[in-house]
Amino acid sequence: MKKAHKHEVQVSGSQVRYMADKRLLTPIADRLVDSPVGMLHIKANRFGISHLGVAKEGAELLKEDKGELFESALQHLSQLETELQEYFSGDRQEFTVSLAPKGTEFQTQVWHALTELSYGHTCSYGDIAEKIKRPKAVRAVGAANGANPIAIIVPCHRVIGKNGKLTGYAYGLNMKQQLLSLEGESRRS
Repeated sequence: MKKAHKHEVQVSGSQVRYMADKRLLTPIADRLVDSPVGMLHIKANRFGISHLGVAKEGAELLKEDKGELFESALQHLSQLETELQEYFSGDRQEFTVSLAPKGTEFQTQVWHALTELSYGHTCSYGDIAEKIKRPKAVRAVGAANGANPIAIIVPCHRVIGKNGKLTGYAYGLNMKQQLLSLEGESRRS
């Protein structure tokens, strides 16, 4: 059996893990968390948070399990819940919970670049493409941004159009504006 290669990159106090074996990143625990922007569905695996998004109507939670891996995932969820409360109350600008999303190496590069975008600042897809040294990959950056499974912490809401206007957001422009307003958004990083 081939051993998966791990690449770890330190970001914003949170540790993002890119792993070749995506099965290790499957969520094993989850919770619903009420927030000012609606009900959030958070999921974790043993390495960290794998998903944070708006809960779908009728969303079913994963079956509870026992064991060390499940307990590790629960610890990540508890930490995230606390950090989200602090973020929404204005007491947190940077997340420290470990992140472990499933994604390609390119997507992980884009998500990493997003986590380096300061609280309250915005940028364009072109800015992110430049940051990852792929200036011609603006559309691919947009696609990776749209595939981001960890909203808010991997702050895809901070990406705006080159012209300074709000662009699409998986959870709607209203939520994007709410998050930017909460952060006291100032144009460009």
